[in-house]
Amino acid sequence: MKNRNFMHQWIVGIFTFFSFLCFGLQSSHAQTSKNTYPNKSIRLIIPFAPAGVTDTSGRYIADQLSKKLGQSVIVENRTGASGNIGTGLVAQADPDGYTLVLGFDGTLVINPNVFAKIPFDSVKDFAPVGKIGDAVLILVANNNFPGKTLTDVIQISKKDPNGLSYGTSGTGGTPHIAGELFKQKTGANLIHIPYKGGGQALIDVLGGSIPLVYTAVAGAAQYVNTNRLTPIAVSSKTRAPSLPNVPTFIESGVPNFEVSSWVGLLAPAGTPKPIIQKLNTALNEILSSKEGRDRLEEMGIVATPETPEQFEEQIKVDLAKYRSVVKAANIKVE
Repeated sequence: MKNRNFMHQWIVGIFTFFSFLCFGLQSSHAQTSKNTYPNKSIRLIIPFAPAGVTDTSGRYIADQLSKKLGQSVIVENRTGASGNIGTGLVAQADPDGYTLVLGFDGTLVINPNVFAKIPFDSVKDFAPVGKIGDAVLILVANNNFPGKTLTDVIQISKKDPNGLSYGTSGTGGTPHIAGELFKQKTGANLIHIPYKGGGQALIDVLGGSIPLVYTAVAGAAQYVNTNRLTPIAVSSKTRAPSLPNVPTFIESGVPNFEVSSWVGLLAPAGTPKPIIQKLNTALNEILSSKEGRDRLEEMGIVATPETPEQFEEQIKVDLAKYRSVVKAANIKVE
């Protein structure tokens, strides 16, 4: 019996020793990984084609993060399915901080509501790093349009039995959702005209083919500033820095109307919090600098340094907000 007890104690002792040894090595490795992150290049997936505002802002942030972190942040454009393909790839990537995605409101909070099926869950599959900023949206009119204010637009639309046409960059995009929300809040009789991009919509409103376009300030500002288009209102909470004389929808009589197209950084769910925090700190340093603010403002984006938790909360709130708009408007994308 004594020998059995001795043998049992000896086995338990050996097991305990190796358990502490393994735990110590794992803890040491984990701590070393966190302390040395990043020790290789980081991949930033941009789920859209090069040259657009989203791509340009992402490339700027990637360049600045490279300087802050001491490692290259390599941009990779993975296009398709309105951003769903590239975003889905990151949802399945290793949660080690070396694969990030440029998240766009259209992809993360609108696509889940308008597509029957997408390859990711916007809340469960990602760890938000931080929001980069808000791209302000604006409603502009052809100069021959008789209205000059938002009230004019509403009144003119209600008098026309055929409705008043407004163009956007496409079905299910943020400008389209904003237009539908405007209709629901005011009863305006508006007819959506989807284009394959905001550029063509602007060309048609300039030429008089359509009276109105809902688009990003970044694309419309040059035509407003040269008096080639009439600005009606911006749908951000406050006026756009690049167009300070243009009123907001709220100022124009539509309470609580706030729709901006935002962009931010996300990592796969399960990425260690110290890594998320390090990325967030570096990102917010960029956004808080005068150079960063000015550079993004040139792209029509208002920098918004925030915590990962604040960004996560906005994703959840916007998912719910746009779900009701999409359902009421019966917007679907195959």
